[in-house]
Formats: sequence, C-alpha cells, structure tokens
Amino acid sequence: MELQIKERNGFNYVDEGTGEVLLLLHGLFGALSNWEDVVREFSTDHRVIIPLLPIYEMPLSKAGVPGLMSYVEDFLAAIHLTEPTTVLGNSLGGHVALVYTLRHPDRVRRLVLTGSSGLFEDSMGGSFPKRGNYAFVQERVAYTFYDPQVATKELVDEVFNVTNSNAKCLRIISIARSAQRHNLGKDLTRIKVPTLLVWGLNDTITPPPVAHEFHRLISSSELRFLDHCGHAPMMERPQEFNAYLRQFLRRTAGHPVAVGA
Repeated sequence: MELQIKERNGFNYVDEGTGEVLLLLHGLFGALSNWEDVVREFSTDHRVIIPLLPIYEMPLSKAGVPGLMSYVEDFLAAIHLTEPTTVLGNSLGGHVALVYTLRHPDRVRRLVLTGSSGLFEDSMGGSFPKRGNYAFVQERVAYTFYDPQVATKELVDEVFNVTNSNAKCLRIISIARSAQRHNLGKDLTRIKVPTLLVWGLNDTITPPPVAHEFHRLISSSELRFLDHCGHAPMMERPQEFNAYLRQFLRRTAGHPVAVGA
C-alpha cells in the first residue's frame, strides 16, 4: 500500500478512510511507512491520520518532546480536527502521545503505546549514529528489530542519509536528550483513558520492564507482549498487533471521554 501524502497549511500528513479517528505518531527514526499495515487494516472503517513530524527540519530551539507536542496541537487545529481521538504512538511518538494526553485528556478517547519512551529508552543502542559509517548504521537499525531482515536496505539507506547531515544530527541529538530529560514517571498516574500497551518481548531499546512500569503507573492500561518481536511491533508483527488493536477498540467503544483538563 502506497500512502498518499497530503499538504495543508505547511503540514504534510496521511489521511485515509472515514469514521472514528486514529491518530498515529511515528518515532525518532520513524516514517509514515512504519504504519502501513495499520493503515491498510483500519482505514476500511476508521479515519487514519498520520502527521509527518518535522524531526529533521524543526527549529533547533524547539527540537524536543514539548516542541513536537505543540506541533501536533497545531496540526490538529490546521485540519480542524476537534473530536476526541484514539492516539497511537511508537517510541518517541508514544512519548509525544503521552504528553498530549496529559495536556488534553478531553481530546483523547483512547491511548495506544508500543515501544514508547517516557520512562527509559536506550536509543541507537546507547550510541548516537556515526556519520559516514554505513556498517554502523546498518547494525544499529537492525538492533531495533528481533529479526534483522526487517531492517531492509531501503530503511538503512534512509537512516544513513539522515545521519550524514550535520543539521539533522543536531536535531536528533536534541530530541533524544529531551526525551531522556522528560521522564513522565510522576505524571502517568493522572492518565485515566483506556490504554493499550503492545510490547515486543525482545525490545532492547525500551525493554519489557519498561512496559511493566507503564502498566503499573497507568491504572486504566492493559499490557500485551509479542514474542520474537523488537521495538516496532506494528512493523515486525503487524497481524498480531492489528488483532490486539482491533480487540481493544471494540472492547472500549462505549467508554466516556474525560471532561475538562
């Protein structure tokens, strides 16, 4: 499935299907394509929206979790989306989704986190990418997945090209450090919306104990693990991820939305 990118008021995004809205947020080295299988499955009966987060282009002074959350706020205003949404986030996108939910509990119907930062993450295996070293980038991208074959040449090439830009690397470092500083451990107990946690048992970036801690702190959460799966379950185990998501959406269909902030 080739995703069609739309543009409005300077925002680039995917907007497929009609119905209840699913808002998908990608990670630091993520892309719209990370969510292809989710779009394919759910755009038949949902409106699936994915903003392209300006991770590599945003002003350096705003390159962080709060800046990305503000970008999501501005994007939703630009497309005139005011109804409560189900927000899904992977990795850094999960962190942004958490901050958005804490800021706007009345705008979030449900929350879905997979490999989310916000408590702990070992980004790029504890190292920032080395410029010009393709083998290193290839190894680090493969580290994201249980099956290194998921790290296709196209994916590795994309990350390699990003890491060869000084300007982009500065923003990556700024955002990664911001994510580490913005630990949400003291805030997560305030989240009351139904929350689904889908985690890879073999996630080395946000390992299983992180998922258990999210589950402990978010009282309205349920936790599902996928074996033989790393940091991006929606890419590595798409059928199982979509099945958990479908069950969760059906089970929580009648849950009321919070009123007020």
